[in-house]
Amino acid sequence: MPAQYSVTLQKIIDVYKLEVVYLPCSADEILITTNEINRPGIVLTGYTAYFDPLRIQILGWTELGFLQNMAESQREGALGYWLGLHPAAAVVTRGLEIPDYLIDGCRKFQVPLLKTDEETSPFLAMLIQYLNASLAPRITRHGVLCEVYGEGILIVGESGAGKSETAVELIKRGHRLIADDAVEIRRTDAHTLIGASPNNIRHFIELRGIGIINARRLFGMGAVKATEKIDMVVRLEPWDSAKAYDRLGIDNEYAKILDVKVPVITVPVNPGRNLAVIIETAAMSNRQKKMGYNAARELMAAIGMEDVEGTEKEYDIWKDM
Repeated sequence: MPAQYSVTLQKIIDVYKLEVVYLPCSADEILITTNEINRPGIVLTGYTAYFDPLRIQILGWTELGFLQNMAESQREGALGYWLGLHPAAAVVTRGLEIPDYLIDGCRKFQVPLLKTDEETSPFLAMLIQYLNASLAPRITRHGVLCEVYGEGILIVGESGAGKSETAVELIKRGHRLIADDAVEIRRTDAHTLIGASPNNIRHFIELRGIGIINARRLFGMGAVKATEKIDMVVRLEPWDSAKAYDRLGIDNEYAKILDVKVPVITVPVNPGRNLAVIIETAAMSNRQKKMGYNAARELMAAIGMEDVEGTEKEYDIWKDM
């Protein structure tokens, strides 16, 4: 069964500077467990099928205007339909004045009532984005995550393969570190993985022979970043002269991380190879491929070779680690 994640209502209040109108208990005790948001228009008419009480409810001009135009007895019934289902919280947007009957209804049914000056649609979008990130499925895996030319590069390999040393070289070349040793990966939507470092080891790098360094303090704020989308995996492995490595780049190798397919390249490690330069080149090449250009296909066309469809191979990138 998938793990259930939550975020406290207090955290949402702090992030968006919401005004507290009514709370039945401490906001730290109220947990939000879904990234879905609801505008309760149809529920106010009495249709409550499919209503999810775990969702935060958003009220703007439309909802407050609809309630205002009801007769008092009808309005009391509408609020009873809705608030009697005990939604997680209600937020009034646009800085609108909250009528007493809504405050009284929230007190009666013990529903948290909050207020924001933000307009309704932008606030909805921001809150959904925040909840998507906060409640996303996640795993923590061994590796190094760097931003290279705007691409999030996850470097994996056996212990001692040179991941951290490569990260330091990339930092020296102007790129940024997100995580070393442990990478916390979240799936924020069906196609997007976001990587970050666990809080207790953020910005630290372990270098064998030197020890622990703090990349932010040693190289400056420009050398680190809190989060980054994972665009590609670079898999470091010891050079095996008996193995045939991909020399054209026609085949598509990928890893499935939280059910999201991410391109993988395997880089054999050998004395004298500049891994930082190789990863920089891989990052730029990956950007070109996403924009529709493939150098291998252009070369094949230039020398008159027939274009062939590359095969796909899935890697378990942490299998032997």
